[in-house]
Amino acid sequence: MPTRIVPVGSSVGLHARPAAVIAAKAAELGSDITLWVEGEEEPVDAGSALMIMTLGAEQGTDVTVEGEDAAHVDAIAELVAQDLDA
Repeated sequence: MPTRIVPVGSSVGLHARPAAVIAAKAAELGSDITLWVEGEEEPVDAGSALMIMTLGAEQGTDVTVEGEDAAHVDAIAELVAQDLDA
């Protein structure tokens, strides 16, 4: 399964706005994509802004993005790495 590890780029971490942007893109792509932070028990659905926020990922935290389609994983990983609050 394709996987990428990227640091969170948003200055406020994966809070409401960045999580909503990522979830909207994941829903648009229509494939199963998960996000995971080292030390968390289970990955969360990238299509759920609320679940993304539960990761508590701050700027610079490494997030693992995993899914069935490499292009979709890359698209979500690129969003995680961007400062979506700028």
